[in-house]
Amino acid sequence: MAITPALRLSQPPDHAIINSMISLQSIFRAASLATATLALTATLALVACSTARQAPPPRPATTATPTPAPPPAPAPAPVQRDESWMDASRTPGDWTYGPNGAETRALYAAPDGTPLFAMVCTADKALWLVRPASAEAQALMKVRTETTERLLAVETRGGSLMARLSPRDPLLDAMAISKGRFAIETPGMTTLYVPSWAEVTRVIEDCR
Repeated sequence: MAITPALRLSQPPDHAIINSMISLQSIFRAASLATATLALTATLALVACSTARQAPPPRPATTATPTPAPPPAPAPAPVQRDESWMDASRTPGDWTYGPNGAETRALYAAPDGTPLFAMVCTADKALWLVRPASAEAQALMKVRTETTERLLAVETRGGSLMARLSPRDPLLDAMAISKGRFAIETPGMTTLYVPSWAEVTRVIEDCR
């Protein structure tokens, strides 16, 4: 009896078909990778957008509060001038005027002839206010007039206090026209209330 060879269950695969299948698998794999990459990119973009949306708003810029300026200092109180001296009685005495060597002099003396105050125009056209000083007198002399008052620097010569003024000093004009009188104050001595008579004007004009 002849033996029939057994039938082969399958035919060997065609190499062209195998290669085609491999190529399709590669394409599917590449497409899957690209799809996954796109999905990942989209996911990251969504996360970034969400993060950007959730970022807190920037703080408003702080403005430095300016330091307030200190309040201005109060204005000094006006100096109150004592005008009661204008009501005081005139110091008893009288003016005399005349030359005294190279000088001219207006002298106010007590009724007994005691010199109390003098205005002397010297040859160099300086005008000196002179008051004989006691031992208790301080080296100060204040002149008060109706419109002004001034504390003068003085020198001590021969027992007298002497203050030098320029012939054009406005204080002299104030003394000449001062509502009938001016005052000479020296600490340690009695205040003099001297009349503004013609002798005062004459000795001032001699120096001008």
